Amino acid sequence: MEVLIANKSHAKYAEIICDTIAESAAVRGTGIARRSPEYITKKLENGNAVIALEGDKFAGFCYIELWGHGKFVANSGLIVHPDYRNVGLAKKIKHKIFKHSRTKFPEAKVFSITTGLAVMKMNSDLGYKPVPFSELTDDSTFWDGCQTCRNYDVLTRTNRKMCLCTGMLYDPKAKDEKHKKIKEKVFNRLKHIKETMFLKKKDQK
Repeated sequence: MEVLIANKSHAKYAEIICDTIAESAAVRGTGIARRSPEYITKKLENGNAVIALEGDKFAGFCYIELWGHGKFVANSGLIVHPDYRNVGLAKKIKHKIFKHSRTKFPEAKVFSITTGLAVMKMNSDLGYKPVPFSELTDDSTFWDGCQTCRNYDVLTRTNRKMCLCTGMLYDPKAKDEKHKKIKEKVFNRLKHIKETMFLKKKDQK
């Protein structure tokens, strides 16, 4: 298994990457911002992505997005093909894309919004901290990308201040500060509170 920084030769995997992301979201019943094969192809070709391959078979993927004129970086679209799950591959991809982001954009703050408990835990291990959305990019293009998510109405109802996703941020200026890893039960509780608050309101509408 190889986890590589993507290049033009990997453009042929764009379609299966999009299909895998969409299928995973449907199975988990979670929201997701959809991306087209053309969009993913650009990420692969310009080296703003990492891809995991078992020989020539697609195994996993994650890409980089720049926001706020390069002040922020997001690692998005983390996915592992069903055939390669539960072997620690997601963590390897997450660490690879984080290191690549820090190398390519050393001054940028790295952020993530996710409903996935496993991703929250990996973020915490890398030094991310949970933050309100106000500390993330105010680039409207980023938030507009959430329109294809099934929970977009929650985001609009709160004026983009909160959603079922949890915002997490890595600030390179605070890299020398000792960070505390957040326990999984904390993320579980946070997710439960948000689902109770927002999904209940949605059902009542």
